[in-house]
Amino acid sequence: MTDIRSQNFFGLIFFLPIDQELTRHSMSPDHLEDFLLSHSIPMPLTFSGLNHFPTGTMVPSGLENQLIEIKNRGKADFSVNNAQVIKPNLCVNYTIKCHGIDSVIKFENDYSINNKLDELP
Repeated sequence: MTDIRSQNFFGLIFFLPIDQELTRHSMSPDHLEDFLLSHSIPMPLTFSGLNHFPTGTMVPSGLENQLIEIKNRGKADFSVNNAQVIKPNLCVNYTIKCHGIDSVIKFENDYSINNKLDELP
């Protein structure tokens, strides 16, 4: 699997954590690109399109070797990994669709953006 940087770009979904979550974590500028890619899926879907994925669907994030698991229990209870979508369709244009989430996305595997984020006290 390759990451979004090596693909033709047609658009993406970006999962945007709420401000309170972003301020709880510190991140060096060197890891910003990986963070953004790990919170992206290389397909531009509004929430109604995203909502067609059944629970358990694994989709590639924009970062190589990072999969995002969809948990779809209906419009009011839709999650990606550990993060619940709380504000669908925050931004919707031709190439980028943004959905607000309640936390930073965490990944299960060892090579993870989790190791690049430090939670602040």
